[in-house]
Amino acid sequence: MTPTFVGIASTVLLLVLIALRVHIGIALSVAAVAGTVVLRGWTPGLSLLGVSTFDFVSSWSLTAIPMFVLMGALAHHSGLTNTLFATAKAWLSFLPGGLAIATNISSAGFAAASGSSVAMAGAMSRVAVPEMLRAKYDPGLATGIVAVSGTLGAFIPPSIPFIIYGIFMEASIGKLLIAGIVPGLITMFAHSLYVMLRVKLKPALAPRAVVQVSRAEKWRLLLQSWPLPLIVLGVIGGLYTGAISATEAGAFGAVIALLAAILNRTLTWDSIKGALFETVTISAAIFLIAMGAVMFAQMLSLSGIPGAIGRAMTGNASSVWTFLLCVTLFYLILGMFLDAIGLMLVTLPIVQPFLGVFGIDVIWFGVLVVKLVEIGLLTPPIGLNLFVVNAAVGKTVPFSTVVKGTAQFLWVELLILFILMLFPALSLFLPDRMG
Repeated sequence: MTPTFVGIASTVLLLVLIALRVHIGIALSVAAVAGTVVLRGWTPGLSLLGVSTFDFVSSWSLTAIPMFVLMGALAHHSGLTNTLFATAKAWLSFLPGGLAIATNISSAGFAAASGSSVAMAGAMSRVAVPEMLRAKYDPGLATGIVAVSGTLGAFIPPSIPFIIYGIFMEASIGKLLIAGIVPGLITMFAHSLYVMLRVKLKPALAPRAVVQVSRAEKWRLLLQSWPLPLIVLGVIGGLYTGAISATEAGAFGAVIALLAAILNRTLTWDSIKGALFETVTISAAIFLIAMGAVMFAQMLSLSGIPGAIGRAMTGNASSVWTFLLCVTLFYLILGMFLDAIGLMLVTLPIVQPFLGVFGIDVIWFGVLVVKLVEIGLLTPPIGLNLFVVNAAVGKTVPFSTVVKGTAQFLWVELLILFILMLFPALSLFLPDRMG
């Protein structure tokens, strides 16, 4: 068997395992080891499990991931998610589709204390979807806005995908985290504007449900959400001024979230245990996927497939725009089948050599890659945000309705992607002025 055939066969095995609902990290590992054993023998194949995984997870920069996850878990279990949504609902319910817009904006706020799209989608599904369904909102709109708003967790710092990208591409993680702020805000405003336009054209999607809240109550709710600005100023301000590194920012943010919960008197033993358990399970899942993806990428390298794809892309990509079009199609197709982190780690070795060829800024390209992998979280059959939202709402809303509701927002995501490609300064303005 030729190396190329082995690489293709291993990829098919990976897709079969994913279709059988095997965990993506295990599926990547099995396909990688199987392909390496056929290509190089049992000893190199089994050593892949030890050497490659240790080399990857021993990176000091990865310590930021569990710390950022802990920060988000503490904020969620101490009631910050509920407070944010209640505040946004009180101030924005007068708008067309006000509850959906409140969900979107509170998701952007919670993104500053999360870092994970999947965690964001799960948290907001439990809080916002029941509220919208009680207000007679269209189930597709209610679940769709939660699914797409979850992707804000990958843009507004902290961001786990940016950390993974920065480690693999040897780029400044601090600059990547700051680079996501403007694209994240653009995404938030675009989603809100789209909801308003849809509801204006079809009011039945979201009956007007003005929440009767006094001005004093609105301000009281706004003041109750003070922990979020504290976390934002602490983490983003520290990164932007250079006072803390990206690795230190995770621990710093977790400490701020803990102190805020104590001062807000919302920290209990149950919330601490819940936050720690969530941190361990999410971090373990991320590392398992990352290790499997690293092994799979190495197996693909041995098979020669990345080089073949690279030569094909080089031969057909005569300009930056042609290359970006190829990359977009590449990620959109693979994003239907792979988890966001797994997708990045499998594909980055293929596209990395072309950044120098076409003179593409690694920070700007990182923003585009994260946007593409986040779109993958919204596309079936392996769109994780779709499954997370569906699992959170139970049998209340069918999975097909979640998919259709989310699909309404995909063209908005593609439009934002095009704008970010057309105007690199939107992503690079803040990083270029960091301390």
